[in-house]
Amino acid sequence: MNFLAHAYLSYHQPSITIGNMIADFVKGKHWQDYDTGLQQGIRLHRLIDSFTDTHPVTLEAKRFFQPGCGKYSAVFIDIVYDHFLANDTTRFPGNTLAAFAQEVYTTLKERHYLLPVGFQEVFRYMSEQNWLLGYQHKDGIYKTFSGIVRRSRYLEVTADVPFAALEANYDALAASYQTFFPDLVTFVQNVPPAPTSV
Repeated sequence: MNFLAHAYLSYHQPSITIGNMIADFVKGKHWQDYDTGLQQGIRLHRLIDSFTDTHPVTLEAKRFFQPGCGKYSAVFIDIVYDHFLANDTTRFPGNTLAAFAQEVYTTLKERHYLLPVGFQEVFRYMSEQNWLLGYQHKDGIYKTFSGIVRRSRYLEVTADVPFAALEANYDALAASYQTFFPDLVTFVQNVPPAPTSV
């Protein structure tokens, strides 16, 4: 779950940010339980995921992880994109990532009552361990990979396997991010008004 990208692409809009962050924890038609702003964020999250998963650059980048991680390759690519976004000084110059992370945590904390129960637990760890800032560093990425492996029912490897793929192909993956992310930004900026259903 590439939380940093979803937060960044919410462009400081609180309702969009919340919807974008909780979308994976809102199943079926439960998106209808939320107000229009959060519904927009949930919809945006799903559009971002679909665009990312089908983009030719992402499909090519997944091959670095597929030998060891199979169908989970897309999950690791999401985290890798967050790593490069966290280090993208055109998006987060200076120490602005730290300030942005705190802004996101504050937005979620102030509207904690809106968060699905499953995400409330995730948010507790996210804010306490400062995941969004941690994506800048390789040890933060390793910890995130470890969490994915731990929670994955059918992934029978340690975090060392995807992390080795990241290390071995770091420059190629950085190039993938540099090609892909501007396309994603353009896509999000041109998302049409919401239809009557998500």
